Amino acid sequence: MPLSKNTEYESPKWLFNGHLQTIIPSLFRPSIPLPFERERITTPDGDFLDLDWLKNNSEDLVIISHGLEGNSQRPYMTGMARQFYANGFDVLTWNFRGCGEELNSKPIFYHSGATYDLDTVVNHAAPGYQNIHLIGFSLGGNLTLKYLGEKRNRLPKIKKGVAISVPLHLESSCLKISSGENIVYAKRFLKTLKEKVTIKAKLFPEEIPLGTLRKIKTLKDFDDSYTGPLHGFKDAHDYYEQCSSLYFLEGIEVPTLVLNAQNDPFLTDKCFPISVGRSLDAVWMEFPKLGGHVGFTPRESKDIYWSEKRAFEFIRYEP
Repeated sequence: MPLSKNTEYESPKWLFNGHLQTIIPSLFRPSIPLPFERERITTPDGDFLDLDWLKNNSEDLVIISHGLEGNSQRPYMTGMARQFYANGFDVLTWNFRGCGEELNSKPIFYHSGATYDLDTVVNHAAPGYQNIHLIGFSLGGNLTLKYLGEKRNRLPKIKKGVAISVPLHLESSCLKISSGENIVYAKRFLKTLKEKVTIKAKLFPEEIPLGTLRKIKTLKDFDDSYTGPLHGFKDAHDYYEQCSSLYFLEGIEVPTLVLNAQNDPFLTDKCFPISVGRSLDAVWMEFPKLGGHVGFTPRESKDIYWSEKRAFEFIRYEP
């Protein structure tokens, strides 16, 4: 059920390609001060997650999940939070394991398929709300779609989902990020991932050996050596195949929007499954020509980001 709109995102003229539409908002979008309240919760395995709340005493809650090596306070997160908070919703942004101000206490980190943590957040937040909506960016978008499509007991309070700039097919997207003109992105991600592994290895030397760390040149190398084995997968390929949200779309039963820009430098053709979308009853797919990766900068600085506009429209009014 691809979603067709009469209007499409138009980027500022000076952001004339997908790289600029990705990099400029990532590096230069200002932080948005909001009255967040921090809460730390304990996971079933004895670890912790840090949540940031915005409360309007609403019956409607939006839970927002960040991307790879992001956190709850990235500008794209607070921009989305502001849009819903200003319109009367309660909002919860959360930090994946190891992405907050303090490194988590278990050997494992987060990953693209760690829906057990999203489930913990949802069930913790659910009391007191009539309607819960889920929004995810990039890795958090994959997490959101996988969670909505899994065969699990989900609360009937979950009403809608939105996934933005989603690597629906993890393996091809990961390879694309680490190739050619995109290598600068991979190096940026690898820098912080390697730093976290180095710190964790001092605490858990048996679980996290550092012998291969210097040889790691790509994100797939990292997932082969660390993400996969640490989280119970055979290797990177096994991890990607088990966690790619592309394989969970048919299980989604609540109205859900997938918003991917065609010029997103991280995404491959497999992340634009229009033919699959036509067979789905609950999933709407919107693939504007422009936008970059977690970009969608407005043409006028006073306007909200286009992804925030579309997410709000979908959750508030559509379908």
